[in-house]
Amino acid sequence: MHDADNFAANLRFACATRRSISQICREIGINRQQFNRYISGEARPSAHNVARIASFFGLQAQDFSLSSKLFEARMVRPDRDRSQAGLLLEGFPGDLAGLRRHIGYYQTYHLSPSWPGRVVCSCARIHEESGSIRVKSIERIRDAANEIQQFSKYVGLVTFWRNRIFIAERSVGRQPMLSQTILMPFEVHQRVYLRGTTMGVSWRKENLPYASRMIWRTLGQEPDIRQMLSRCGVLATGSQQMPSTVRAFLETPDADVLTVPTDY
Repeated sequence: MHDADNFAANLRFACATRRSISQICREIGINRQQFNRYISGEARPSAHNVARIASFFGLQAQDFSLSSKLFEARMVRPDRDRSQAGLLLEGFPGDLAGLRRHIGYYQTYHLSPSWPGRVVCSCARIHEESGSIRVKSIERIRDAANEIQQFSKYVGLVTFWRNRIFIAERSVGRQPMLSQTILMPFEVHQRVYLRGTTMGVSWRKENLPYASRMIWRTLGQEPDIRQMLSRCGVLATGSQQMPSTVRAFLETPDADVLTVPTDY
């Protein structure tokens, strides 16, 4: 059997493990009519679309070139590590159509125990790549009083379930850390802000785990990047540099940072 025949047969088997072809097409973002041609073997998808399809099923692109027997074993009887990871990865990107509405650049604001009484302003970009929705974040802090200059980058994955955006990020560097953020729109008619909670490990304060409020302000698809980066830093909680909606959300009395006491 040729690779093209293998692909069509393997794709049909993979699709049979899901509820419907329509759902698969919606979540991957491929036209149903074109997808039907892939299944029937009438057409072979581009390398980009093969990668998107493979990512959806938690596989590698080359897996679809395996013989039917090997492919079915890969789908049905993966090793334990891959099986466990697959259960998690199946949750990404979730409702792709809903998540695509939030693709773009953001100015982000959150409270951190590393900077008590102040707000950390950063920037982020949500974008689509190889069948998944990804995020890149930059945190740039200049604290002249304490002679601190901090520049951090984060990369991660984004998913969308039940009108909630879930973000898992990893810092880029020699000593990486993980963080998690959950955001939600204010209302259907309000799409400027996403509010929620972030959880991570403080850069200072003995690397203690913490949870705090976070709010993202959309800047659209093509913002002024230089201006966006210039806003990054640490701000006083009542700073007029923050939009009033951001100040109101972060200054609420119950918006305190939650962390672990050092005497435990």
